[in-house]
Amino acid sequence: MCYVKEAAINTQLSKDVILTEWHDSCIAEVLRRAREIADYCMLNASAIDYNGAFPKKEFELIAEAGLLSAPLHRGLGGWGAGIDASVTQQLLMLLKQIGRGNLAVGRVYEGHINALQLIQTFGTKEQIATYASEARDRLKIFGVWNAEAADGVKIIPLEDGKYRLEGCKTFCSGSGYVERPFVNGVLPDGTWQMCIVPMDEVATVSDPSWWEPSGMRATASYKVDFSGVELQQNALIGEPGDYYRQPWLSVGVIRFAAVQLGGAEALFDLTREYLQKLNYTNDPYQRERLGRMAIAIESGNLWLRSAADMVAAYAPVFGGYPTVDNPQASQLVAYANMVRTAIEQICIDVMQMCERSVGTRGLLPPNPMERIIRDLTLYLRQPAFDAALSSVGQYVLAESNPAHSLWNQ
Repeated sequence: MCYVKEAAINTQLSKDVILTEWHDSCIAEVLRRAREIADYCMLNASAIDYNGAFPKKEFELIAEAGLLSAPLHRGLGGWGAGIDASVTQQLLMLLKQIGRGNLAVGRVYEGHINALQLIQTFGTKEQIATYASEARDRLKIFGVWNAEAADGVKIIPLEDGKYRLEGCKTFCSGSGYVERPFVNGVLPDGTWQMCIVPMDEVATVSDPSWWEPSGMRATASYKVDFSGVELQQNALIGEPGDYYRQPWLSVGVIRFAAVQLGGAEALFDLTREYLQKLNYTNDPYQRERLGRMAIAIESGNLWLRSAADMVAAYAPVFGGYPTVDNPQASQLVAYANMVRTAIEQICIDVMQMCERSVGTRGLLPPNPMERIIRDLTLYLRQPAFDAALSSVGQYVLAESNPAHSLWNQ
C-alpha cells in the first residue's frame, strides 16, 4: 500500500487545487506492475497479431493497475505521468516497458497519455474534472485521432450552439475500443479545433478494410466517418490552433520514441536468447553484433534520460503553461526532434543486426522476432521525419554557443 501526503502546488487547474505528493516507492510499484503487464503482453502478442484484433485483456490489466488514471494530476487521482514534468523519466520508462511487451499496446496507451495531457494543458477546469472522472472512475480509454485524407473532418457550428462533424479520420488506433478520442477538425474560418467525441454516445461508421497492414495489426487503426455527429460546446478543447502550438506538439515525440525503444529492447533480448540456445555465443561475429546492439540500446536510454531532464528543467508541467511564453521553447523542440531521430536510427540498426544474427530461421513465424520487426518497421514511420530533422539544423544554425554548451539550460 502506498501512503501519500497532501501538498499545495501551483498548477493550471486552480490556485486552490490540492495535489497529492506521491512517494517514489508508489511510482516504483507502478513500474514494477508495468513490467508484469509487459511480460503478459509479450506472451499474448502472437494471439492478437491479426487484422481486426485489439488487446482487450491487456487494457483490462492496464486499467486494474491504475494506469488509465496515471496521466492525471496527482490531486485528480493520478501521478502526473505526461503532465508533471518532474516524473517524465518515470513516464518514459513506463512507456518503454509497455512497448517491450507489445508495440501495438504501447501505441494505443501512448495515445491515451497524449489525450489526457492535452486536456489538462488546454482544457477548462470543468473539462479537466469531467474527463479525469471518465478516465479514473469509468475507465475510459482516450486517444488522439488527428490524421486524415482529402475527406477530413469539418466542424460546423449550428444555430443551437452545438457543432456538427462532417468527414473522416484515418489511422484511428483503437477503433471500437477507444471511447474518448480527440477528433480534431477544421472550422469554417480554416482554423484547426480540438474536440472529443464520446464514441459510446454517437453513431459513426468504421471501415476495417482500410487497415490491412503488415505490422501493428492489433491497433485496429481503422478509417472512421464522423458525418452527422453533433457535439456540445463543452466537447471543444482549447482555442482554435492550440493543437499545433509549440513546444507541446513536437516534444510529445519523446513518448512514442520511448515505446519504440521498448520494441528494440525486446529484439535485443530475443536475439541474445536465440543465440544462447544455439550455443553461438563464442562466434566472434555474433559477439560483435550483440555488442553493437547493446551500445545502441544504451544510447537510446541515455537519450530518453536526457530528454526527461530537459523537460523537467523547462517548466513544472509538460511543455510549460499556455499563457506563459518561454524563450527556451525552440531549444526544447529541437532536442525532442533529435531524440526522435536518434531513436529511430537506433531501432533500425537493432533490427538489422537482429536479422543478421538470427538469419532466416530466426525470422520465421511463430518466432516473435518476426512480428516485432514488422510492428516496429511500421511504427517507425511517423509523419514529418524530414521536417523534424530540419528543425534541429535550423535551431543549431541560429545559435552561436559552442557544441559543449548548446543544450544547456
